[in-house]
Amino acid sequence: MTLCRTRRADPDTLLVRSAPAGAAAPAAAVLLLHGGRADGPEPPPALNLPALRMRPFAAAVSRAVRGRGVLIAEVRYRHRGWNGASADPAQDAEAALLRLRELAGPVPVVLLGHSMGGRAALRAAGAPAVRGVVALAPWCPTDEPVDHLGGRRLYLLHDEADRVTSARASWAFVRRARAVGADAAGIPMPTGGHAMLRGAHLWHRRAAELTAALLSHG
Repeated sequence: MTLCRTRRADPDTLLVRSAPAGAAAPAAAVLLLHGGRADGPEPPPALNLPALRMRPFAAAVSRAVRGRGVLIAEVRYRHRGWNGASADPAQDAEAALLRLRELAGPVPVVLLGHSMGGRAALRAAGAPAVRGVVALAPWCPTDEPVDHLGGRRLYLLHDEADRVTSARASWAFVRRARAVGADAAGIPMPTGGHAMLRGAHLWHRRAAELTAALLSHG
């Protein structure tokens, strides 16, 4: 695995962060989904802080899967917010998965998302290529669907002191996902709040370890 110069695979859906060295075909992929806001029809700003927050996670994952031929990419949102029934980031995640298949073939994929991106990852996890989801301080409304998650492995990490999204809602989502056959676990984090800044190294390491473990499962 080598970090490559960032290049757009598709200006609307996918940004490749790193890829196997040389001409080697990827054996698997990790797709990162950053946070956003409940409502925001405008495009994300040029200085996109939620996207920047995912950079250390991309680097940690790259180290954790070094030598395994894993492509690491990022979903590019058309809009800044979830936007109600439009669920725009989930649509973008599904489009990115299709684009990823065009680039890499039918490789297994792990989705790694934060906040709104965690919700989008969980919503898109029914796609055939998705092996599992690592959701960081995810936004999990009480009516968020779970029926598509049977057979998926899900890890939801949350600091119970988070004042932006609810850890209690994450644990409730885990219980509902288990009821439909998902292999789901809620992992309390000792610190970090919503932005995962305090104790950031622990968030980065644990997310990378769980992502690598998901890629190791058959």
